[in-house]
Amino acid sequence: MAVTFADLQTEAGLKALDEFISGKSYICCGKFTKDDVKVYAAISEKPSGDLYPNASQWYETVSAKLALSFPGKAVGVSLGGQGSPAEAAPAVEAKEAAGDDDDDDLDLFGDETEEEKKAAEEREAAAKKSAKKKESGKSSVLMDVKPWDDETDMKKLEEAVRSIEMPGLLWGASKLVAVGYGIKKLQIMLTIVDDLVSVDNLIEDYLTVEPRNEHIQSCDIAAFNKI
Repeated sequence: MAVTFADLQTEAGLKALDEFISGKSYICCGKFTKDDVKVYAAISEKPSGDLYPNASQWYETVSAKLALSFPGKAVGVSLGGQGSPAEAAPAVEAKEAAGDDDDDDLDLFGDETEEEKKAAEEREAAAKKSAKKKESGKSSVLMDVKPWDDETDMKKLEEAVRSIEMPGLLWGASKLVAVGYGIKKLQIMLTIVDDLVSVDNLIEDYLTVEPRNEHIQSCDIAAFNKI
């Protein structure tokens, strides 16, 4: 539904403005234009920051812009006979900024222009690029890998462990530790990229399933530290 200047005197109109201006600095094209002055002039007072936070922030931004445009003069504009709270600003200057045409029936919040769509796409692409550049966290893990019995070939057990290769997984130093009755366990270090590797999945889906479970009876996490 079209929203006109007259609607901006109502709660529904201010709500529409607040939703439209969300995520934007200005009404159109990502920069301060006469459209901002037109809408600003149609609002009788600054929108409530509690009810219309986006519109309120935009109103302050436009007020600052107008103050820079008319230094030393009260900030206020008029349009179509309507005045803002400060009537002291010259209507002629505001009219020149807003344009001489009668825009009372202008659809303020219609479809996005091609420039707005392009700007939005560029912002989205930049955000995705920034997210990709962000380095994922890493963790250092000390894992105990236990054999079935004292007859398990520990060399083959370690080979089975190290044969697992996946992005974000790096095997480190290892040693055999006696646990009693002639049985030894393999204690091995590994470094993982947290976003790529889950230690629980590594154990459940790779280490303790065929064919590696021929040598590996169970695995435990002895230590887990963020790098």
